[in-house]
Amino acid sequence: MSGPVIHDVTTLPANDNVNAYAFSVDLKGQWFLQKGKMIAYYGRISFHGIGHGPLDRLIAGSFHSPLHAADWVVAEGQGKMLLADRSFDVNSYDLEDGNLTVRSGNLLAFEPSLSLKQSIIPGFLTLIGTGKFVAASNGPVVFVEPPIRVDPQALVGWADCPSPCHHYDHQYLRGSWAGAPADGAGGASGEEHQFEFVGAGTVLLQSTERLMEEIPTGDAPPEQAGVPHASPGNQPMTPRLPGQLGDLQRRFGL
Repeated sequence: MSGPVIHDVTTLPANDNVNAYAFSVDLKGQWFLQKGKMIAYYGRISFHGIGHGPLDRLIAGSFHSPLHAADWVVAEGQGKMLLADRSFDVNSYDLEDGNLTVRSGNLLAFEPSLSLKQSIIPGFLTLIGTGKFVAASNGPVVFVEPPIRVDPQALVGWADCPSPCHHYDHQYLRGSWAGAPADGAGGASGEEHQFEFVGAGTVLLQSTERLMEEIPTGDAPPEQAGVPHASPGNQPMTPRLPGQLGDLQRRFGL
């Protein structure tokens, strides 16, 4: 009976998957990394917050998303860095002079040769240029071509095609006009509300309609033994301001 595969710095893959749920970055310089997604590393690596430290020129050239700046760091140095996200499927993708928009919670890391911008679609980020990025999904990713309508909660992202528009089923609209949504739950299912893609390009879908659960990036899990400050009393509460769309965005998978 064979035992587990035991890796060291020389046997870990370079910029490739260790298994379906973990990715090994061969770091020789800098990568942008979402907080909380590094599970271990070998070598001499340091982490710098966005907007802090000596990397302002790098950040000014590659990071253009102030809304998400607190969720990201720059990993700098030499070594092997392991990335994972709660046992979700993890894969790397290569862009060549491309334009890809991805759900912000699914994007784990990317090379500074790519430029990150905020999408006009809430909850999504756009990568532009040439380079490698790493993303997670709830199940394997399915690649499809427009024209297509997709369940918003199954959508991971889209490449080299126009942003989607909303499409609502006629039965849902009739229920809304009558003041009673067809299923009594606000029409949140993919059968009643979809994102519609047209034109050339590629749409990326995860093979489930359940979104990856969102958690505050970088926060310590509550009440976990051995983790400093891991208690409910130390978790900051962010008040909701009037006009914020949090509930509406979650309702429609944004």
